[in-house]
Amino acid sequence: MTPALRFGLLFSAFFFLSASVNFPAAFAEAELAVEFADPAWDGNKIPPGQHCKKFGGNGSTPALKVSNIPAGANAIIVEFNDASYHKLSSDGGHGKVGWKVEGGGEAVLKSVPGGTDELPDGTWLVKKNRAKGAWRSPGYLPPCSGGRGNKYVAVVKAVRMAGGDVAEELAEGEITLGKY
Repeated sequence: MTPALRFGLLFSAFFFLSASVNFPAAFAEAELAVEFADPAWDGNKIPPGQHCKKFGGNGSTPALKVSNIPAGANAIIVEFNDASYHKLSSDGGHGKVGWKVEGGGEAVLKSVPGGTDELPDGTWLVKKNRAKGAWRSPGYLPPCSGGRGNKYVAVVKAVRMAGGDVAEELAEGEITLGKY
């Protein structure tokens, strides 16, 4: 066997093996485990009253239990979205809220009120919702489809904050809030 043929066979074997091997999770972003900390929330239907003021509600964010938080995280940012309404379906269309955490384990994110930018200590408004017209409100906008069956979701991100800005996203998870 010539050296060129041997090299070609070795290169082909390496390429085949490297394409079929699953590399360790250290090379991928970690995944957060997210669940409801309040039994009123079940992920199927938005609980009574947890919708926007426009439709007679007084909604707040659901309390969430977040696990698998990486050691370097010092905050959790939750992007609330209406997956059924394109204009508010991504990047916190219903608002982004931040919670201070100690990384390395789990945290319970306490519920914060909707329709206001005045949030409890340890939480802050990262970005207000993008609703317009009669749906507009400061801060987090609770589900506000008027009961049309829209699906609401939350994207949960463990981050390392530095100087008031997100320096690094360390892990991500998602939870379906329910339909309204």
